[in-house]
Amino acid sequence: QVHLVESGGGSVQAGGSLRLSCVASGIILSRCCMDWYRQAPGKEREWVAGIDSAGMLNYDDSVKGRFTISKDNGKCIRYLNMNNLKADDTAMYYCRLCGSSDWGQGTQVTVSS
Repeated sequence: QVHLVESGGGSVQAGGSLRLSCVASGIILSRCCMDWYRQAPGKEREWVAGIDSAGMLNYDDSVKGRFTISKDNGKCIRYLNMNNLKADDTAMYYCRLCGSSDWGQGTQVTVSS
């Protein structure tokens, strides 16, 4: 059974940085692929970064140039590196195993202006 756990959220001021982690268990490394989503209060959950429909690593325009995904080569861990954070980035952030309904529990990011 796949289990995803996010961590690394917190409260920062605008312009600050955070690194979120998503650790997956119950999956072989060759199948390790994760997308990142976020959901702000009162809004729909939206895709932030990950593998797009063309199979390429991509980012939503709202975070392009500020967020990057990195990985641990030996484990199924993906990081969402977030720089130059804005108040609009405030949301609960989730990771999801690519193409599946396996989600983590989320980690809260709050950016104050």
